[in-house]
Amino acid sequence: MTSDKGNTNAKRAAYDLRQRIIKGELPGGTRLFEVALAEELDVSRTPVREAMSRLAEEGLLERAPSGGFVVRSFTHRDVVDAIELRGVLEGTALRLTAETGVAGEAITAISALVDQIDACFADPGLPDLDLYSELNASFHDDMAALCPSAIVQSELERVKSLPFASPSAFVFRQRDRAGMLQSLILAQAQHRAMIEAIASREGARAEALAREHARIARNNLEAKAFGADYQHPAMALVIE
Repeated sequence: MTSDKGNTNAKRAAYDLRQRIIKGELPGGTRLFEVALAEELDVSRTPVREAMSRLAEEGLLERAPSGGFVVRSFTHRDVVDAIELRGVLEGTALRLTAETGVAGEAITAISALVDQIDACFADPGLPDLDLYSELNASFHDDMAALCPSAIVQSELERVKSLPFASPSAFVFRQRDRAGMLQSLILAQAQHRAMIEAIASREGARAEALAREHARIARNNLEAKAFGADYQHPAMALVIE
């Protein structure tokens, strides 16, 4: 129970900090202090530390040379370019994977992961966004791991640390539940299509699908760039 509570507090802390950063309440260059934030959020220092580490991985915070974290400065153009670059690299990775070919066991394993994502839609009116984010990140990691190029894998991992470029980041308008669900369902259909293209060794198709998949994130972002009516689920920031 204690572990579950700590995990929940870390998610809540990450959500709160993420909201403040995106809304400009914590502008670029702001130094974050663990003790002060723990008091503000009414949690212990451990979940605050975990939340800041997560946001650093997502590219929203930077580790300060003297310790702690600083809010990273970025523009809307930076975010769009980061998403575009990730789409290009993921497309290249999938094309190389398809052209090289992968074992049937790998296809079976990643297909089973996509089947697990279906469970997120058990309640059509309220998808499990925490679970979706976690499994979606695993899907993208597992797909990247199939790429035969270590250089492409390394560059793809690096670009994921740019602001909003993580595959498990979501941006939705708060009142647009129908649009949110539609985006998630489309993304899931693209997951299956990418697996099919790799299994069929259709490199060009796999590449095009990966780039179109990243385009969902950009479209959701540009629907109303960083508007006040966005809602960012606790596990992440941009969709995919």
